[in-house]
Amino acid sequence: MPETCFPIRTRQVRLLTLFLLGATLGGCSGGDFGRTRQDVRNDDMHRWLGAEATGSVGLRASQFQLTDNERQLRDYAYPLIEPPHSRPAWKSVFGDYKPLPSPWRQAVLFDRTAYGRLLIDEPHRSHSSRYAVLMEDVRNDITRFEPFFASAARVIDLDRKRNASLKLVSELSPRERDDAIARMEENTLIVQWVQQSLERRISSYRWALERLVIQAPDSIAADADRLIGELAAQTANPPVAARPVIGRAVTVKG
Repeated sequence: MPETCFPIRTRQVRLLTLFLLGATLGGCSGGDFGRTRQDVRNDDMHRWLGAEATGSVGLRASQFQLTDNERQLRDYAYPLIEPPHSRPAWKSVFGDYKPLPSPWRQAVLFDRTAYGRLLIDEPHRSHSSRYAVLMEDVRNDITRFEPFFASAARVIDLDRKRNASLKLVSELSPRERDDAIARMEENTLIVQWVQQSLERRISSYRWALERLVIQAPDSIAADADRLIGELAAQTANPPVAARPVIGRAVTVKG
């Protein structure tokens, strides 16, 4: 064969190598639907929730390791704390998981219109697909509600027992006592955080539905309204009512 074929084949190999390398690096950036890939997750990836909650109200974080129940509580909390539909689909390939500020941060301003404006402004095939996205987001919250509060009930019950046992533990050091109290405060604040987030979500969903009704009226709006009402009823009567650690609950109306 002529020797001129070898450079051509070499270029082909190089191009194929570059393509495969690019595909590999691109796959590392994020998982399906913008969520963090399973191979970059770790057991304590949501541990920061406790430190953020306590730090935002001037309390110290516990140095104790998370129990399985406490880790599960944080894992269930994050999807309810993260703003719904917070990333447009065309941006979600990057999987931009990041810590979020707690509602006790004074600099945090809740905009109940943000979700609806994003839902309406983002390109959709038809107005009915916007209703579908809204209803899917509400259903997801309803589905997550029971697992989170079941986990919260277990953690709060164990914390009551932990609190009662403090006076029974022999040679309890001040550091151990402080860490135990700090962990109980963390857990309670996380439950309150989710409760506040649910109130905000409901307010956002209602604003979005109202705008959809006036911009693109559809009979499916009644189904969306019923779903939002179901989530609101559950949120108004949670199975676990965490006692405010700081003496008052944070309320957000909108």
